Amino acid sequence: MTSSEPNRASQSGIQITLIGLVINVFLLVSKVIVGLVTGSVGLVADGIHSGSDMATDLTVIGGIRLGGRRADSRHPYGHGRLETLSGGVVAGVLIAVGLYITWNASSALYRNIEAFPGIPVIAVALVSIVLKEWMYRRTVRVARAAASPALHANAWHHRSDALSSLAVLIGGAGALAGWGHADQVAGIIVGLMVTMAGGQTLFTVFHELVEGGLSDAELQDVRAAVRSVPGVSDCHELRSRTVGREKFVDLHLLVDETLSLKEAHRISMEVESAVQAAFSVPMNLTVHVEPDTDDLADHHRESRG
Repeated sequence: MTSSEPNRASQSGIQITLIGLVINVFLLVSKVIVGLVTGSVGLVADGIHSGSDMATDLTVIGGIRLGGRRADSRHPYGHGRLETLSGGVVAGVLIAVGLYITWNASSALYRNIEAFPGIPVIAVALVSIVLKEWMYRRTVRVARAAASPALHANAWHHRSDALSSLAVLIGGAGALAGWGHADQVAGIIVGLMVTMAGGQTLFTVFHELVEGGLSDAELQDVRAAVRSVPGVSDCHELRSRTVGREKFVDLHLLVDETLSLKEAHRISMEVESAVQAAFSVPMNLTVHVEPDTDDLADHHRESRG
């Protein structure tokens, strides 16, 4: 993975987030104006949700810019966790918004408040659903390509806005059918879904911050890539960590004890290339080369207990 590829990923993330920011400004103004004119409290609340999206868009842009800075003497593993932290902020906002939607809808249902929004409210909700679901799909595609936790969290924030607009739409349709509590019931369901999405994202952020390693499937891919290199007997002492979009892997490589230092080094370089080629995100390897001898194998078995 070349150094220019993370930069391209950062630019793509910033571009899609800026598009989302413009859409959120449009939706905030549209929802609040139509909600005030028609008396739809639900649509005004949905507009406030779009306003929270604007705040998280700015947080994500800042996180991507800071997290994309090059490693230095004080941050030898780079600044990627600043982007991870921005993803945690977005996840926290998701949880807060989800709980707010759930509480607001539950309170209205408890007080037996009925809502009968009109056709303009339904029209604005439809536009919001289409735009925000499109933003979710675009953002999550960029997030997966860049392996960005901040972008992934922001993608779910777009979807949470689409879901809250869906609640407004269902409430409007239910009101046209004569059921004034449709908005509240849909709001409770949507609020719980948004809260769960935020919690799942927050768990991913915590996993990285507490030095969580690669998944079992990813570790298997690393081992497979290592063992595919001619001259490699095996590998062990495999450790990993995630720092923002980058993965760091340490491993001990077993090679024929009769090999020259130059040849052993060449094999270690091929191992690095093979592992990097097996992943679409930046992989940083530290390879310790060892001779494949019975004495060393016994030593490692004893050290593992």
